[in-house]
Amino acid sequence: MAVMMVSGTHEKSAMYFVVKFAVLTCAIGTVNLAMAGAQARPVPPTRDPYTPGYVKATELPDGANPPANRDGNFIIGPTYTPAPEMVPHESVPQGTVDSFTMSSADSKIYPGIARDAGTFGTPDPTDPAKLVVTTSHPAPYTRKVTVYVPKQYVPGTEVPFIVGADGPDQALFTALDGLIAERKVPAMIAISIGNGSGDAQGSQRGLEYDTMSGLYAEWVEKEVLPLVKAKYHVRLTHDPEGRATMGGSSGGSCALIMAWYHPELYHRVLAYSGTWINQQWPYHADTPHGAWEFQEHLIPNSPVKPIRIWMEVGDRDLFNPNAMRDGMHDWVLANEKMAEVLAAKGYHYQFVFARNAGHVDRAAKAQTLPEALEYLWQGYPVAGAKK
Repeated sequence: MAVMMVSGTHEKSAMYFVVKFAVLTCAIGTVNLAMAGAQARPVPPTRDPYTPGYVKATELPDGANPPANRDGNFIIGPTYTPAPEMVPHESVPQGTVDSFTMSSADSKIYPGIARDAGTFGTPDPTDPAKLVVTTSHPAPYTRKVTVYVPKQYVPGTEVPFIVGADGPDQALFTALDGLIAERKVPAMIAISIGNGSGDAQGSQRGLEYDTMSGLYAEWVEKEVLPLVKAKYHVRLTHDPEGRATMGGSSGGSCALIMAWYHPELYHRVLAYSGTWINQQWPYHADTPHGAWEFQEHLIPNSPVKPIRIWMEVGDRDLFNPNAMRDGMHDWVLANEKMAEVLAAKGYHYQFVFARNAGHVDRAAKAQTLPEALEYLWQGYPVAGAKK
């Protein structure tokens, strides 16, 4: 009321002060809420690879990677040096990298959703493994699709390819330049797809990457690959041995989900900090625990599928980063259990436990990505490679 009684210039000054004070108060409140959220989210502990119950693994000298032709469990770190292929060289033929944009308005499969900013969800009081999200709603999106075509590609020939999540992934393109030139992997197309925005339950990214179904692989097949072929005049192989998927975090779980539900399309999977945890939304009774079901039921109880997988986790990877306390949100434990069940079923896999590494750790990736790709593409013919 005192402000309203002031007139003229003084009134404007007083009102400016009130507005500024209100903005500052809101800002402080936002910071306090953010701090409260940060305090509620526990800092990931550093896990010991020799913890009882973890898989037995071969510890390698610091700076070393596992042999690219060996299955099994390995411990690397604690310091990391980028692999030679991760440093561009003028003498190495450079592939072309180009992008195009896709819109939700043009998709028959993913018309788009989003979760309101600053909201998450609450555990179902009758089932702590089930998250109730009430703030998700239809929302448009655009995404970028980045395509790498190696210099060695011969127009008109059929070519293998790798599909990556959360694109663009420049590290992948650089690694492929070096590896293809060294004839360690076949000349391949890389299709690095941006996500539809957001993260976790109720978001478009979460819907795409964490849903336990073949829908994302079908979307790639029906809506992405035809555009890649038309725009870049490439012939993509239909042989699942010549098709790979990769990603980090939920993108890593997406990579396996694509191959698991459509092994007739993909046989090779690469995952950093795979989110093999309970993060699926909407809830589905067939897979009530989301990607945690891989190690809990799906892999142990299913016939072996023709999938080769390379996967990594950091010793400081994520641990219960949200409101759910269901025992299914420990990324390290999830990866350890994945290694255990993959070994028990006789899968070709390589599991890397990275010391001194966080979630989708950049330094660990810079050291391991070329070796991971070489391991992944074992058995696939490479033109000009030594027999």
